Amino acid sequence: MTRLRHIAIASQDPEGTAHYFADVFEMQICGKIDSRNARGYYLSDGVINLAILQFKNAPAAGCALDFVGLHHIGFEVDDIEKTIERSIAAGCEPRHDVNIAQGLGANPHKDNAEFKLRGPEGMMIDVSQRGWVGSTPKGNQPE
Repeated sequence: MTRLRHIAIASQDPEGTAHYFADVFEMQICGKIDSRNARGYYLSDGVINLAILQFKNAPAAGCALDFVGLHHIGFEVDDIEKTIERSIAAGCEPRHDVNIAQGLGANPHKDNAEFKLRGPEGMMIDVSQRGWVGSTPKGNQPE
């Protein structure tokens, strides 16, 4: 079974936004990112990874750099290739523009994101076989 394990929010103030979720909702800050594509924080409630990201370049973001709000959701899956096939069969193609800009799909052992898809109504979907920092891996969900 596929599990929702990751939500990413585009932010212009990733530090303030991360601290809001930590202070108000008692989420744990479990990582910090400052890559060529984005800077920000990873938080978790112990089950789901919440990424607060300020993108540094539009190709990697797949949207305008001033966009703020829900950026993408991520599912941990058993088989990325089969998931991609099902998505294409449903009329939703891969986001090759974002995958190429972020170097996704070329490194299956990369932490976090592995492949981006265009979901229904243009929403961005992230699929991973490894999961995300702070998320509960499949099979280890709380009772």
